[in-house]
Amino acid sequence: MTGSALLGGGLLAAGLTGCGGAAQAAAVQDIGFWHLLSGGDGIKMQAMINAANQANPGFKVHPTVLAWGPPYYTKLAMASAGGRPPEVAIMHASRVPGYAPGGLIEPWDLDLLAENGVTSADFAPRIWEKSQHNGQVFSIALDSHPFVMFYNTDVAGKAGVLGSNGQLQEVSSPDEFKAMALEMQKVTKAHGLSFGYLGSGSQMWRLFYTLYKQHGVDMELTPGQPMKVDREAAVESLEFMASLFDDTIAAQAGDISTGIAEFARGGSGMLFSGVWELPTMKKAGIPVDAATIPTLYGTPASYADSHSFVLPRQLKLNEDKRRDVYKFVTDVLKGSLSWAEAGHIPGYQPVVQSQAYRELTPQIHYANAADIIAYDPESWFSGSGSDWQTYFAENVQNVLLGRDKAAAGWDAFEQRTNTLLSRPNPV
Repeated sequence: MTGSALLGGGLLAAGLTGCGGAAQAAAVQDIGFWHLLSGGDGIKMQAMINAANQANPGFKVHPTVLAWGPPYYTKLAMASAGGRPPEVAIMHASRVPGYAPGGLIEPWDLDLLAENGVTSADFAPRIWEKSQHNGQVFSIALDSHPFVMFYNTDVAGKAGVLGSNGQLQEVSSPDEFKAMALEMQKVTKAHGLSFGYLGSGSQMWRLFYTLYKQHGVDMELTPGQPMKVDREAAVESLEFMASLFDDTIAAQAGDISTGIAEFARGGSGMLFSGVWELPTMKKAGIPVDAATIPTLYGTPASYADSHSFVLPRQLKLNEDKRRDVYKFVTDVLKGSLSWAEAGHIPGYQPVVQSQAYRELTPQIHYANAADIIAYDPESWFSGSGSDWQTYFAENVQNVLLGRDKAAAGWDAFEQRTNTLLSRPNPV
């Protein structure tokens, strides 16, 4: 890790005005902010940072952007443990259980949040519940970003699968979904569905966990105990996934990039991906709409995570900086309509309930995902960008390629998970 990255915090800036002996100018607090948002998300975040800086001349937020995934979380942990963290950082809500118990992040002061006009009532219940650990609030959600279904309205219309409201007709079983996909394939002459997964445990897990939770079952990861899981639902979910990759409904093999590219050029009628791909689809110029992934097993559920603000542990807390962090975070929450334009569902509900948000299409068509969010089961090793999702890929990819049975792939993954559960949190 570079010294400049570790030092993310910065020093209190002060200056003198006038000639020798003139009064000291008002101090400007330098606020270090680490995040892992790149591409279009990074541009949107920088714009929100700029707006907060301009509105608050008493502080200046300095962002440091680090690589998504294990490198980011490793560096954040090292910075907190080493006493040189930023004042504020972005963390996926699913990763908080691995950091809060070890004291690497600090709880939020709800009274200070309220002083800045933000309370628990401003968040959807599932999102606010996820922000807590052992009765304290350790993260403040900027958004929820669910795994959804994009679809080409032109292809869907020609396939006869649009409802009277112009949106994709509802399907409620695996067979109904596959039948709809086959109708779209007749139009595209390529595939009905795009879903790239090769080499990406995150991508495989997002779809799997959506389908698994639609069975109305839970998954528990308790340290020192075997994984609690509904094996039948897990195997059935994997079998359904594998059945899609027949080179007619969907390509048998392809990575995320090829799946996105296929849908963007009109080579399929549907795409399973995260809401963050919406700007890509709009830029491609295709007639696109979106919805939550159809409820195929009875219980509405959508895999999702939240980009959340956390307070890395400070060895020597600067109270003035901490108060400025609260002002910065609440300003960003209140100005998160632009974040919604990038596809994410704002965590701050007054934005979601605004007329401006309701006029965003197709965002408004999947806004209900915030009510059916399925976050990862809590553990020190689970969550977005975790090695656990990599282990999922190692055991499941051959199932999706048709080389292994679903039961064998699942059992191997469960065994690997139980090995992790036998170990203590290393943080």
